[in-house]
Amino acid sequence: MSSNKSFSSQTSERYAKAIFELAYENKELEIVEKNMRELLSVYESSSELRNFIKNPTQSFSNQLIVVKNISDKMKFSLEMKNFLSVLVVKRRIFFLKNIIKNFLKLSSIKRGELNAQLVSSKSLSDSELNNVSRELSKIMGSEINFNYKVDQELIGGFKMQVGSLMIDTSIKNKLQKYEQIMLEN
Repeated sequence: MSSNKSFSSQTSERYAKAIFELAYENKELEIVEKNMRELLSVYESSSELRNFIKNPTQSFSNQLIVVKNISDKMKFSLEMKNFLSVLVVKRRIFFLKNIIKNFLKLSSIKRGELNAQLVSSKSLSDSELNNVSRELSKIMGSEINFNYKVDQELIGGFKMQVGSLMIDTSIKNKLQKYEQIMLEN
């Protein structure tokens, strides 16, 4: 069976799994996860850091110095510091964002959480989102984490995807179904 995964996604998954298993074995999963979340936040908010990490012309020694300084300033665990150094040494630091996202996904799965996409036609309040999450968590028997977006093109209703389950109650979807029926007849 052939795989459609790219080299970068396979590599990111392997490195994420390696740090996940190491942190789990050493009972430091929570600490490393916290470090990963903090680093992702800094990465996404700093275009300078993103450009530095993605720049293949940066010298090996320069990257190590920057990674060490970031690790020290952010008070990362020894495992996290060493992991980032390994990424620099192996010239895989430019996969950092994908590695972090894969690591966080593994951590979420370990805690028994499910990730879901929720797209609504209008903005929902925090209490409405919490109610949806709580009710869906009861039904699914697992905690649900939502990635929430507003898409006014839905006209009304919502779309939700939890794993392979897709629920689409949007008016846009209903109109497309009617259009399809009319074209077929």
